[in-house]
Amino acid sequence: MNGVNGAVEDLTGRRLVVVTGASSGIGLAAAVDLACRGDQVVLVGRDPARLQAAGDRVREASGERPELFRADFAVLDDVRRLAEKLRAAYDRIDVLVNNAGAIVLQPVTTVDGFELSIQANHLAPFLLSNLLRDRIGRTVVTASGAHRSGALDPDDLNAPLRRYRAMTAYGTSKQANILFAAEAARRWPEVRAHSFHPGVVRTRFGNDSRLVAIGMRLLPFRSAEKGAETLLWLVNSDPARLVDGGYYHDRRLRRPLRKAADPQLAARLWAASAKAVGIAG
Repeated sequence: MNGVNGAVEDLTGRRLVVVTGASSGIGLAAAVDLACRGDQVVLVGRDPARLQAAGDRVREASGERPELFRADFAVLDDVRRLAEKLRAAYDRIDVLVNNAGAIVLQPVTTVDGFELSIQANHLAPFLLSNLLRDRIGRTVVTASGAHRSGALDPDDLNAPLRRYRAMTAYGTSKQANILFAAEAARRWPEVRAHSFHPGVVRTRFGNDSRLVAIGMRLLPFRSAEKGAETLLWLVNSDPARLVDGGYYHDRRLRRPLRKAADPQLAARLWAASAKAVGIAG
């Protein structure tokens, strides 16, 4: 089966694909498409009820019930437990879609001591990817054009807490996503890594934010299915046709801002992230 609107290639057989942030939005849209294509899909989400509803939707669309794993990326021990469960369940994960993310309106410090945006959007997927590295064939990271507002300082991942602006904190975490994918490609030649900007997608992502809701009405937005197109294209394309570590938008390679394309900054971020989550760098 071809992908959304026939926009992706269909070059491979049945694969195991783990999608985080799969309870709604582009994660769920991608999971439905992949399951209908014939892939074995694993959904990861934070809220049990929404995760169950997402699983029901995938089953109704594809005829096959996906496996469901609950994890809260605001708690790094949840991520460690998730990795253990995935390792126990699967010898091979063909694709890990690091899609979970959040816009955090107020300064919040997690139980692990980190600003919530950088933890949920970067440190948690960084940790999960590292813990599953030997099982993964490909990873796709949901980044954003909002990286333009990022102000990443690897020496102080909690810097946004001192003068908090929601979009700066979010943009910083999206800047980290792009740098992570590029550095993963350099460090892990056996794992294909890409990041992408899905466009401005109308989902429940910013439902709790009056500011975000107003902004969404002023910006051109797209459906979750449209937002998932580049994700699906990256998952399904022949890796030889892609730039490893590249950043994509609308199925085209794009150049992120210099602050999200600096290999020295990417290396510093990797070392700081490894120290933050307690793994070898």
